[in-house]
Amino acid sequence: MADKYRSIRGMADILPGEAKLWQRVEAAARRVFELYGFREIRVPLLEPTELFARSIGETTDIVEKEMYTFSVGTSGPYTLRPEATAGVVRSYIQHRLHLDPAARKLYTLGPMFRHERPQKGRYRQFHQVNAEMFGYPGPRADGELIVMLMSLLGELEVPDARLHLNTLGCPECRPDFKEELARFLKARAKELCKDCRRRAKSNPLRVFDCKKETCQAILKGAPTVLDMMCPGCRDHFEGVKSILEKAGIGYRLDPYLVRGLDYYTRTAFEVKTDMLGAQDALGGGGRYDLLVKELGGPSTPAVGFALGVERLILLLKKAVKEEAPGLSVYLALLGDDAWDAGFELARGLRREGIDCEVPLDARSLKSQLRYADKLGARYVFILGEEELSRGAGTLKEMATGLQEDVRVEDLVDFIKKRL
Repeated sequence: MADKYRSIRGMADILPGEAKLWQRVEAAARRVFELYGFREIRVPLLEPTELFARSIGETTDIVEKEMYTFSVGTSGPYTLRPEATAGVVRSYIQHRLHLDPAARKLYTLGPMFRHERPQKGRYRQFHQVNAEMFGYPGPRADGELIVMLMSLLGELEVPDARLHLNTLGCPECRPDFKEELARFLKARAKELCKDCRRRAKSNPLRVFDCKKETCQAILKGAPTVLDMMCPGCRDHFEGVKSILEKAGIGYRLDPYLVRGLDYYTRTAFEVKTDMLGAQDALGGGGRYDLLVKELGGPSTPAVGFALGVERLILLLKKAVKEEAPGLSVYLALLGDDAWDAGFELARGLRREGIDCEVPLDARSLKSQLRYADKLGARYVFILGEEELSRGAGTLKEMATGLQEDVRVEDLVDFIKKRL
């Protein structure tokens, strides 16, 4: 029976032992983001398909191959969100958040969905931490956002997190670059893989996403935006680099770095690691100054990033020894009167923020002590009818085995001082 129903391939259970690491990542993200003035926004998992086709780009792999799309009756098509930015921008426009000065910095956490081949650190239901900034056109916004991202990774003590930086140009200089790149690829079309031959015709920048060694070798000689930037893009990029250098953030210039979504302009960045094999990107982002207007809102510059939580967790597991679940206090209770008294003690401990458990079924003392040990309890307070009659129970420190009598009425304060 246990094997009759299993989770869908590429959609993983997050079990209690691992959930503590997830909570750590989410708590750190909220703490760091709010220090920088960001506020949380929660948007639906399901959006009109056109929103993603328009924002991400119809020729991207995500839209062409990876979206979970369906209709309900005569309604639809709808798509489970493959990324968060489009939904946040849709909400920003719909609720006229450009009129609210406090809504210029937004963050969101939650699941995304892409129908791609599951592999290490890559799932069909995956989770991201996203941050978006609206209304700031200059390089200071890019710089602060990247500094915030690296601060979060620093707070989490993520090992081997390396920042890669590039610029993708703007509508003024990118067309010339794409034309030059298209000529370069056309001359080498026979050497490219089938997917890259298709990408070279529909959207040449997508060729840089290819992971095949033969294509990567060809691309080493390709033209770059860095060689063809307009003065405005050059000034912006130099401004971003200057801010990062002043903040002591190291980076690697990566002229072949492109983001997998069509809405990016100018600054593009990724955080990579050598500790996860082929799936080396922990996250990344960039500037998308045209997207709000393209989706029907007012002209609004914007910049954002996304971090993949699953990959962060994999990395943290390598660096951090997983802690035992642990429990502060287990109340070993024998008899109905002792259980009633212990239940009140548990309420008092929890009011003080001290985690504890009481037995919810009839067990011997030996069985309760064994159970407390499995829970990793730091202390066990033993209370039976005899202890209740004298107003004091036995407090046992599980690591040392030391025992001492503690009055029932003093237990909460006693534990508070010990913890």
